[in-house]
Amino acid sequence: MNAPLPLRVARGADANAYDRVAHATQSELAGRLAQRLASETKGEVLFSAADRGRYATDASIYQVMPVGVFVPRTSDEARAALDICRDLKVPVVARGAGTSQCGQTVGAGLVIDFSKHVRALLEFDSANATAVVEPGIVLDHLNAQLKKSGLWYPVDVSTSAQATLGGMAGNNSCGSRSIAYGNMVHNVLAIEAWTSDGAHHRFESYERCAGGAREIGRRVKDLASLLAPEIDRRWPKVMRRVGGYNLDIFRNQSERPYTGDGGVNLAHLLVGSEGTLALTKNLTLALAPLARAKVLGVVNFPTFYKAMDTAQHIVALGAEDRSLTAVELVDRTMIELALRNPAFESTVRASLIGRPDALLLVEFSGDDRRSLARKLQQLEELMGDRGLPGSVVHLVDDASQKNLWEVRKAGLNIMMSLRGDGKPVSFIEDCAVPLQHLAEYTDALTQVFRRHGTRGTWYAHASVGTLHVRPILDMRKDGARKMRAIAEEASALVRKYKGAYSGEHGDGLCRGEWIAWQFGPKITQAFAEIKKLFDPEGLLAPQRIVEPPRMDDTRLMRFAPSYRVIPLAPALDWSEWDVQNDPATERTTPPGTGGDAAQGFAKAVEMCNNNGHCRKFDAGTMCPSFRVTRDERHVTRGRANTLRLALSGQLGPDGLASDAVREALDLCVSCKGCKRDCPTGVDMARMKVEFLHHDRRKNGFTLRDRLIGQLPAYAATASRFAWLLNLRNRSRLVARMTQALTGLAASRSLPAWRRQHFFNRPLRSATRDEVFAAEKPAVLFVDTFNGFFESETAWAAFRVLRAAGYTVHVAAKDDETSGHLCCGRTYLATGMVEKARARASGLVNALHPFARRGIAIVGLEPSCLLTLRDEALALGLGSNAQEVAKHALLFEEFLAREAAAGRLAPLQARLAPVGAPVLVHGHCHQKAFGAVSPVLDVLKLIPGLQPQLVESSCCGMAGAFGYEASHVEVSMAMAQLSLFPALRAQRGAIVVADGTSCRHQIRDGLGREAVHAAVLLAGQLKGG
Repeated sequence: MNAPLPLRVARGADANAYDRVAHATQSELAGRLAQRLASETKGEVLFSAADRGRYATDASIYQVMPVGVFVPRTSDEARAALDICRDLKVPVVARGAGTSQCGQTVGAGLVIDFSKHVRALLEFDSANATAVVEPGIVLDHLNAQLKKSGLWYPVDVSTSAQATLGGMAGNNSCGSRSIAYGNMVHNVLAIEAWTSDGAHHRFESYERCAGGAREIGRRVKDLASLLAPEIDRRWPKVMRRVGGYNLDIFRNQSERPYTGDGGVNLAHLLVGSEGTLALTKNLTLALAPLARAKVLGVVNFPTFYKAMDTAQHIVALGAEDRSLTAVELVDRTMIELALRNPAFESTVRASLIGRPDALLLVEFSGDDRRSLARKLQQLEELMGDRGLPGSVVHLVDDASQKNLWEVRKAGLNIMMSLRGDGKPVSFIEDCAVPLQHLAEYTDALTQVFRRHGTRGTWYAHASVGTLHVRPILDMRKDGARKMRAIAEEASALVRKYKGAYSGEHGDGLCRGEWIAWQFGPKITQAFAEIKKLFDPEGLLAPQRIVEPPRMDDTRLMRFAPSYRVIPLAPALDWSEWDVQNDPATERTTPPGTGGDAAQGFAKAVEMCNNNGHCRKFDAGTMCPSFRVTRDERHVTRGRANTLRLALSGQLGPDGLASDAVREALDLCVSCKGCKRDCPTGVDMARMKVEFLHHDRRKNGFTLRDRLIGQLPAYAATASRFAWLLNLRNRSRLVARMTQALTGLAASRSLPAWRRQHFFNRPLRSATRDEVFAAEKPAVLFVDTFNGFFESETAWAAFRVLRAAGYTVHVAAKDDETSGHLCCGRTYLATGMVEKARARASGLVNALHPFARRGIAIVGLEPSCLLTLRDEALALGLGSNAQEVAKHALLFEEFLAREAAAGRLAPLQARLAPVGAPVLVHGHCHQKAFGAVSPVLDVLKLIPGLQPQLVESSCCGMAGAFGYEASHVEVSMAMAQLSLFPALRAQRGAIVVADGTSCRHQIRDGLGREAVHAAVLLAGQLKGG
C-alpha cells in the first residue's frame, strides 16, 4: 500500500538489512538481528527510529527504546524470532495491544507484536464451552464470533475493544464483572508456549501435564511445600492479587480458588507472569453463558465516603442468588470530565440526580428481566434504609446500559483528558483491600494525597475492593519524587488493611520493586527460582518481577529530565492546550501560559496517553486507516507518538518536517473520528494541518497540492472549459497522462465540471435586507463542491427551505452580488494555512452580520460547514468567528431544530411518501460532531419513512485522499470494511450521503448513485 521506510523490511529476505540497520542504529547487534529476521521469516522487521519509538511506550509513564520490532505473520514465526534472539542473546518482549499501565510491554530487546496477524480463533467447542485462541486476538473480536452460540469470554476489561487475550493472560486481567466470573486465572484452562530454550510445552491440569511442563510443575510444587508457612503468613487473602507469580496454585490463598474442583493447573503459573516465563502460542479458555437480561441501577451519592461505605452492603444484595455482576465507581472528577466530552455528555447527564459526588453502577444479570427489576427495587429499599431515598436511576433497556458502560470503560482515558503537565499517574492505582475496609482505606489515602499537595481521581471495581486511583503529578518536574513518597505511605495502608499492593494492572516497571515488600525475601527468592526454571538465560522480559528497577528511575520515563520540545511557531492556535494545572484543585492557568516551546502544539500531542482506545474496529469512526492496515504507525496513538518524538528531537533535527512524520500521517484521512472518539481529545486531523504547513514550507507544494488546494480560486474559470476538462474522464489515455503529471489516479473518475452551475444560474434569492426583516429567515451557504459540481444539491436545498416557509438568502461576497464564498477547507487539507485563513476570514465577515442577528447559517457539505465550528476557530479570526460558529448548522441540523420547535408544518404537508427503503451513510465529520441523528430525524418527516443508518466507518474517499494514485487501494479497502457490504445487501434502497466525497466513492465503487438529503426531500415535494 505504501513504500516502506528504509528500515522497514516488509517481506522476505533483505541482503542489505545488516548494513542499513547497523549504520542507522550504530549497533552491530541490531544489524545482525534485522538481517536474520529478514532472511529467515516473512514477518515485518521494523528498526527505524520512528518504529522503535512507537513501540517504546505503552499506557504507562515509561519509555524504553527497543533494539527493534518484529511483527510475525504466524505463531511459528514468533518462535523463529525467539530462536534468533536466543542465538544473539537479545531479550524478547512480547506485546499485544500495548495498553499496559505499568510498563509491561516495553523493553530494550526485540518487541514481538502479536496483535496484527497472530489473532485467530483456532478451535471452538460449544458443548464444553471452551475456545482455543492465538494470543493476538482482541477480546471484543472473540466475543463477537462467540455471540451466536450464546457464549462469551467474561473477563470484560475496560479495554476490551483493543486488549488481546495474550496480554490479558500475561497481566492476569480482571474486568468489571470479576465478582461474578473471576480473573483471567480463573478462566484459562491451558496454555501452549515456548520456553526460552525453544522447547514447546502444554501447560494444563497438573495431573495431565507431561514432559518438561510436568517437571517444572513438580519443582514449583516443592517450592510451595517448602514455603507453606511463609505463604500462609504473607500471601494476600483477596481475589484481586496479581503481583509476582502464582506460586499459591499449590496452596490456595485466594478468596476464590483458581479452579472449580480445587485441583492445580500449571497454566496458571503463566497467567500474570507478564511474558517473563514463556512465549505463548495459544490459550484454551473457559467460556460462560451470556446473560439473557441485565438491569443497571445508578446510585447517586452525596459524598465519596458514603459510596465507599455502602459498597459492602450493595454486594450483599446479590450474595444469595448470584445475580449481582458488577458494582463500579464513577467519581466526581470523572463525571465532570465526561460531561465535557460530546460523546458521553448526554449519557452521563441522564444518570445524574442533582450534583452527586460519586456514582455506583450496580448491575444485576439473569434470565428474566422482571425478576431483575425486583433487584432494582431492593436496591432502592437499601438506599432508603441508608438515608438516601430516591437516589437510584433505573436503566433497564439494553441501549442505555451499553452507553453508560462505554463511559465507565473510557474512565481511564477520560481522567487523562486533564490539560496541563499535571496528569493522573498510575503507580498505586489498583491496590486491593477487603471490602469492609474500603471506605477507611480510600479516606486515609485521600489524606496522603493532600499532604503531598495533590488529589486523586477514583474509578473502578467497588465490588471487589479494587479502586483505581491516580494522584495528579507533574512527571516533568517533581513527580517522580512525590510518586515515591506517596507509594511509601500507600504501602503502609495496604499492609494495615491486609490488602494486595498489585490488584489488577500487574507489576511491570512500576510495581515490580514492591514484590519483595509484599511477599518477603523467601517468597521473592522463590520467584527468582521459578524464573530460572523457565528462563535460565534471562531472555524473556528481563527486569520484570525478578530483579526489577526502581519505580522512580527517571531514565526509564517518557518525560525524562532530558526531554525538551523543539521551539516551534505553529500556524494554528493551540494556546488552549498551553496551560498548567493545580494538582490539588485541577484548575488550569489561562491559555498560552503553559510554557510550551511549541506554543501548545506539543502539549496537545502529549494528550495521547497511549491507552490505545483508537485501536478499535467497531462501528464508530476511529481509526479507518488502522482498520485496514492494522499497523501501529497508522493508528491515532502511533501518529501522536511519532509527532511527540519528532517535536522533542528524538527523530532527528528535521522535527515536524521529518520523513517519519510524513510517512505516519500519509494515511490519515482527517476523518475527525479521533476528535470525537478519543476520550483525551486528540484531534489528529487538525494536527495534520499543522504538519502539512511545516512540511510544505520546507519541501514546497506539489502540483497536486496546488490543484486541490486552490480549487476554489480557479473553479469559476475552469467551469467555462468543462467540455475540455471532462475529456479526462472519457479518455483512458488522458487519464493516464494526468496521473503521471498530477498523481491523481487514472482508475478514478474525477468530479465532472459543469458549464452551467449554481453560481452562474440566476436564482431568486432574498436580499440581505429582506432576510433581516423576515419572520422565518435563513442564510444558505453554498460551498465550492455543491456549487460547481453538484448544483442540484444546492438548488434542492433552496427549494426545500422555501417550501418550509423560510426567506432564504444565499450567502455571497458582496451585499447584492452573486459570488462564491469558501471556508478554506481545501487549503487546510494541503497545508496552505495562510490562504485558508484569508478565505475563512472572508466567509466569516460575510456571515457575521446574520449571525449577529441570530439568523441560522445553513450549510450542505459537512466538511465545509463544520470547518466554521472547528478549524476556523483556530485561525485567529477573533470573536466574529466564534459568533458565526454558534449559528452555523448543517441543513438537517437546522430543519431538525425547526421541526422540534413546531415550525415545519408547511413542509411536512407537502412531502409525498418514498417508494423504497432509505439507507443513510453519515459523513465522518457529521459523526464527529454528533450530526448524524438530525439526518434521520428530518428524513422521518417524509410520510411513513423509517430511514436506516448504515453502521460504517469512513467511506475511504475522504476529500481528495481517495483520488490519489498512492491511496486508491487503501481507500477502497476502507469502503469494503462495512459501507459497501451494507449497500450491496440492499440493492433497491435509496442511499442518502451528505458528503460529496462519500457520494463519489459510492459511485466509483458500486456504480450506484447516492443523494444528499436535500435532494431526496426536494424530490418528494408535491405541487412543484
